[in-house]
Amino acid sequence: MTVLPSSQPQPRLIRPLHPSPPARDLHKPPAAMAAATALAGASLPLPLSARPRPVRFSVALPRTAPPPPALRLRSVRRLAATEGGGGGVAAGMKETLDKVVTAHKVVLFMKGTKDFPQCGFSHTVVQILRSLDVPFETLDVLANDALRQGLKEYSSWPTFPQLYIDGEFFGGCDITLEAYKSGELQETLEKAMCS
Repeated sequence: MTVLPSSQPQPRLIRPLHPSPPARDLHKPPAAMAAATALAGASLPLPLSARPRPVRFSVALPRTAPPPPALRLRSVRRLAATEGGGGGVAAGMKETLDKVVTAHKVVLFMKGTKDFPQCGFSHTVVQILRSLDVPFETLDVLANDALRQGLKEYSSWPTFPQLYIDGEFFGGCDITLEAYKSGELQETLEKAMCS
């Protein structure tokens, strides 16, 4: 054994940051020992009742009166069913779409319904509008091919969903999501509901 002279500092004992694994139990297989060692320092997740709840922001917007019966959404479906294919938006289709998007403050043309969306993008926009507690109408573009094609030409936007606010095309899922994150969507909806 080597003796250090007293003029040199004595080495200090350093504790390991992690405790050393327990001695191997001969009654447990190595895999079970590894799992037990890995779980020894792990913390259990909080039960759902103890987890913090996410904060939901809502904007108090006035409710709008229902549209007159002549402008109900089924008129779009009937017109779209009678319209044939062809170049451009048919005059009757354009006129009816104009009435629908101006009769409601917020209209979402989507795949499926607000209660049963048929695509993830449509579902995202529905969730955004619901989180803002905004009254909105939806139209299922999957129900009629002529309606779907007419809307693509009407808005000059090739994909769905298509969101209209106060009679004007606002955008699709990506634009709506970005506007929601930046606060622009909330401002636009407030202005539309107050007008």
